[in-house]
Amino acid sequence: MIEVSSVFVSLAVVTVFMSAVLLVSAGAKSLRTRHITEQMSALGVPQSMMAFLICAQIAGAAGAIAGLWWGPIGIAAAIGLALYFAGAVVSHLRVGDHKGAPPAAVLTVASVALIVLRAATL
Repeated sequence: MIEVSSVFVSLAVVTVFMSAVLLVSAGAKSLRTRHITEQMSALGVPQSMMAFLICAQIAGAAGAIAGLWWGPIGIAAAIGLALYFAGAVVSHLRVGDHKGAPPAAVLTVASVALIVLRAATL
């Protein structure tokens, strides 16, 4: 029987949560809903960057999931996600969007948790 540590279970739970959030967000960005378009415009994100942001989110989700099997890719993906969401926090605060910054900060912390959990299970 394969023994699974509680740390790995925690890693899997955080990975699934983050991947779901990333894929839902990428889907919303790809639909270019009015809410998303207005929010990105308010943050000063040009429409030409939307495809890059969508790809970054999908790559982050894929890397986090792949990282369950191969630790180094999971750590690399989590570092990228931490940087992505830290940038989102800065973008929200830069324009005075104090409602948008806390969710991005939570996702930054969750990304850092992915780094720590994956490193602990190597």
